[in-house]
Amino acid sequence: MITEQLIKPKSIAVFGGSNDPSRPGGGALKNLIINNFQGDIYAISKTEQNVQGMRTYRSVNDIPDSDLAIIAEDDGCCVETVETLCGKKECGAIIICSDRISQDGLTQENAEKRIAEIAKNYGAAIIGPNSAGIVTPWYSSIFTNTITCTKDGIDIISSSRTTIVFLVESAIKYGIKISNIISVGYSIQTSVEDVIEWMDENYDAKTCEKKVIAVYIEKISDSEKLLKHSRSLVNKGAGIVAIKGGCSNDEISHGISHTGMLASPTKAVGALFAKCGIIRAYGREEMMNIAGILSKPRPKGKKIAVLTQAGGPAVMLTDALEHNGIDVQRVFFEDYMYGKTAGQMSALMDKYDTDPQIDATVVIFGCPGLSDSAEIYNVLFRKIKATPKPIYPVFPSTSHSEAYIKEYHNKGGITFTDEVVFGEALADVLNAPRVFADSSSTAIDKQMIRDIIKKSPDGWMPPFMVQELMDASGINRTKQEIALTANEAVKAAIEIGYPIAMKVIGPINKIDIDGVSLNISDEHTLKTEFERMTNIEGVSGVLIQPMLEGIEIFIGVKREKNFGPMVMCGLGGIFVEVIKDVKSALAPVSENEANKMIHSLKGYPIISGYRGQEGVNEIMFNETIRRVSALCIAAPEIAEMDLNPLIGNERGLTAIDVKIRIEKTSDWNEKN
Repeated sequence: MITEQLIKPKSIAVFGGSNDPSRPGGGALKNLIINNFQGDIYAISKTEQNVQGMRTYRSVNDIPDSDLAIIAEDDGCCVETVETLCGKKECGAIIICSDRISQDGLTQENAEKRIAEIAKNYGAAIIGPNSAGIVTPWYSSIFTNTITCTKDGIDIISSSRTTIVFLVESAIKYGIKISNIISVGYSIQTSVEDVIEWMDENYDAKTCEKKVIAVYIEKISDSEKLLKHSRSLVNKGAGIVAIKGGCSNDEISHGISHTGMLASPTKAVGALFAKCGIIRAYGREEMMNIAGILSKPRPKGKKIAVLTQAGGPAVMLTDALEHNGIDVQRVFFEDYMYGKTAGQMSALMDKYDTDPQIDATVVIFGCPGLSDSAEIYNVLFRKIKATPKPIYPVFPSTSHSEAYIKEYHNKGGITFTDEVVFGEALADVLNAPRVFADSSSTAIDKQMIRDIIKKSPDGWMPPFMVQELMDASGINRTKQEIALTANEAVKAAIEIGYPIAMKVIGPINKIDIDGVSLNISDEHTLKTEFERMTNIEGVSGVLIQPMLEGIEIFIGVKREKNFGPMVMCGLGGIFVEVIKDVKSALAPVSENEANKMIHSLKGYPIISGYRGQEGVNEIMFNETIRRVSALCIAAPEIAEMDLNPLIGNERGLTAIDVKIRIEKTSDWNEKN
């Protein structure tokens, strides 16, 4: 949670106050003083009598009431200190910089739980443990190098206290101003999601017209909160870029179906970020390039002009942009080495600004140290400020240009250094996911679905229940009969009509055990195959289905802890795991989201009808994705679901093979 005392405290107590600024308490005090905190500061130290020119207190019992406390160094009494602060000192916010807060009689885990309980009882905000502190335009409690924040900068939120320092350094390198820095640490109470919620609820579009938030998050504990408030912020005009650390761990489980094998931690995070409207980054430099681009007005389209001093960087930039689907309209080379063409640069930028075929301009310029290039930088700065269309300055030469770039940053300019990193970041922004409206309710029989789920055991659902669930969800399925004897198989084939397909009942991966037989057109072959199949270990019967013609499609669902149902689609059949041409979205999936999933597939030309061949009915494909999504919302007990293949043609889409795994006892199901 976030309280007023955390954001705008009138008094701050620093535990572990020191004259040594290299110590957490000494660094926090130094920053409070240098940044001219206007309230009262109370330094608590058991060893020093005078700390950085101010009186010290020996213990928490000696200090006056305080809005905010910073526990920079733990003396083994963190729990008692928090209890006294909240219960006797009217403290509404506590930042715990210490990483280890265990003490006699309490483990680290128990101490964290106890502190969280105390804060909850008193309505106080807890940041940390293992927090680097907080910096806002009102005060700086961070214990690293002095940082001054402004109201028109970006916000940086991080789960890692060391990473947030590196992120700040990266921002400063590009001239990006910073408004708020919040290091949540271990998040025993206040998480990244809570900070996003607070930023959303306190967002003022008039004063935050170009609000940019950069997030490093290691654990997503409340995806619903992140989704709700990130979408709200993006819809208000904010830009959010985030790195999710830890996608290679076991936070997200895998299944044994096609869907389970195709699901991955990074896919689930990508689907969540896309639904949130968050632009995903994978490293600090990429993140800060994106943040710098978001700090400027967004181009209205994807048509880019490049004004360059050197051919090589322009070629590499063009490659990076076009590889990511961005249209480079013009590349203009001009020799600026001798500082005689500032007027020409100005004229060219004016030309691009009035060209309707250009949405933004990238200017690549580096000072070779042969002449005074100050006027070039001045012209560029003035044009960027005055031109409605965005202009992005890429300054590859940092050694010879150090003084010019520093002055450029001091005036408020943002710069970029590597043309390829910048180009990929610009593509990330221009290709950023749209925040689609929530899905309208899809007509399914929820009561029938609930009745079926209640009767189903845990594990893979029996075929007859799968059929019932498909019918209740309005998902078109093939006609099929279950045969337990050869005579039943013959009767079913006659009713369905030859040619037919036969599939074993019981084993999940039928192909691997030769449990599928296709294009059977006579009774003799049917009986022979039936006898062979029923002798396979684990087989309890045989499904008889008609043979259908069309394109094989895949739709699947994997429910992920902390994320919910992830719906996937792609080309289907036995090669789905090899080709892995799959797109994902978190349920509920809207019509627009389903369209984007379908159209983003590399195999979309096949779906749309390649070279005059019959394609797939896209309306039915879209509707089936949404019905699967609605089914999984209605039945949270569905852990995995495979519709592979569905046979698609211009007339519709028919599910041939459907597998559903029920899991009624998992933690996520209990939560739901």
